[in-house]
Amino acid sequence: MILSRTAEIRALAVHDPARAEGMLAAFLGELFGLTARDLRINRDQYSLNSLNGFFSCAEGECFFKFHQEEGEEEMSGEYYRADILARAGLPVDQPIFASTQPGEQILVYRRRMDPRFSDVLRALDLHADATARARALAAERALNAQLLQVAQDSLHPITAAQSRAEPIHRLFHQRLTDPASGLYPGGRLAAFYVDQSFSLPGVTADWDQLSSAQIIINGRAYDRNISQLFDEAYQRLLPEHLADAGGITAHGDAHNANVWYQRGPEADRLSFFDPAFAGEHVPSLLAEVKSTFHNILAHPLWLYDSEMVAERWQVTARLEEGRLYINTDWQPGALREDLLALKAESFWKPWLATLAGRGLLPSDWERVVRLGLFLCPTLVMNLRVGAGGGRHSPESAALGLAQAVICGAEPVEGDDQMTRFFAAIRPE
Repeated sequence: MILSRTAEIRALAVHDPARAEGMLAAFLGELFGLTARDLRINRDQYSLNSLNGFFSCAEGECFFKFHQEEGEEEMSGEYYRADILARAGLPVDQPIFASTQPGEQILVYRRRMDPRFSDVLRALDLHADATARARALAAERALNAQLLQVAQDSLHPITAAQSRAEPIHRLFHQRLTDPASGLYPGGRLAAFYVDQSFSLPGVTADWDQLSSAQIIINGRAYDRNISQLFDEAYQRLLPEHLADAGGITAHGDAHNANVWYQRGPEADRLSFFDPAFAGEHVPSLLAEVKSTFHNILAHPLWLYDSEMVAERWQVTARLEEGRLYINTDWQPGALREDLLALKAESFWKPWLATLAGRGLLPSDWERVVRLGLFLCPTLVMNLRVGAGGGRHSPESAALGLAQAVICGAEPVEGDDQMTRFFAAIRPE
C-alpha cells in the first residue's frame, strides 16, 4: 500500500524528525506556493493521530496541524469545514491556508500565543490553584452553553445516507473495520489487539484470554467483557443506525488540544481549531462523546502522560479462572470530577431532554453513548505496552482497559462514577 504524504510524514517524524520537517516544508510549498522557513514539528503528548508545529513565511509566524488516519485516501465526504462551525455560531479559529483532500489534509493558522486548554488543565492537575480552576470551569461552562444552543438550533432529522457521509465515523466505527473491505474485526481493532499479547502489572495474556475475561475493578464486577463491548459497538454504532437520533452541526473532535484558551481581564474564553471531522449532519449522540472522554475521563495523566503513572499510583492485575482483576488507587481528581459534573449539568442533561422533547431520543441512548466512550481509549492509540512506538507502561495500559470497561459496561451490583453520571443526565 502506498502511503499518503501526510501518513509518510507522520510516520517519519517518529524516528527522523529533521527529515520529516524537510518533507513537510516542501509539501507546504507545493500545496500553497509558500516558502516555509524554520519549520519545526512539536513533540507533545497530545499528538496521538496528528502532527502540529510552527514555521514562518511571507504571511508571518504560522501554526500548522493535520490529522491523519489509516486508509485516509479512501475517505469520502468533506473535511476541515471551519466555515460551517463559524456560520452556526461556534467559536472557531479560521485557517489562512487549507488543503482538505484526503491524504493531503493540512491547515495553517496565524500563530497565536494563547495556550491550549489541555495545557491549562494539565497544569491544574499537577498544581492546584483555586482561582485559575474557577476561571477554567467558567470558560468551560460558557462553551457548553454555546454548544448546547447550536445543537438545539441545528437539530434535524437525518437519513442513513447523511449519517454515513459524516467524517466523524472515522473516529469510531471505521476504526473497527478494514478500510478496503469493511470486514470486522479490522482496522485498528485488528491491528492493535487481535492475536496480540498484553502485558499488565503482574499479568501476561493473549487477546483471547483478555477479551473474554470478566473484568473486576477494585472488587466491582462488570456485566460485559471486552469482546462483547467491541461486538456491540460494531453493531450499534454503524453509521446508518445512528441516524435515529437526528443530526446537528458540531466539531466532533473537540478534545482540549484542539481548543485555544484565551485569557481576558474579567473572564477567559475558549475557541476551537482543527475541525477535521466537523459536519452539519453529525449524529446527535456522538457529537460530544470525544470531548467528554478525552477532556475528562482520560485524565489525570494515564493516557497522555503514561510514563508518570507508575511513580504516582499503585496498579496491579491478576488473571484467574477467566476473570481479570485490576486494582488501583488512581483517582480522576477534583478538577476532572468537577468537569464531568459540569458537562453533565450544562450540556448532556439539557441536550438529552431536548432530544426527548423532539421525539429523537432512542430508548438505548445510554448504550450508544457508553459504546462511543468505550471506543475512545481503546482505538485512539494502542493500549498494549510498547506497541507501534506507543508510550504505555503495564500500569497505564491496565488503567486504560479499566477506564474503557467502566465507560462501556455496567457494574453487576452497586454503582460507580459512570452510573452516577448517567443517572444525573437521564431525562425526567
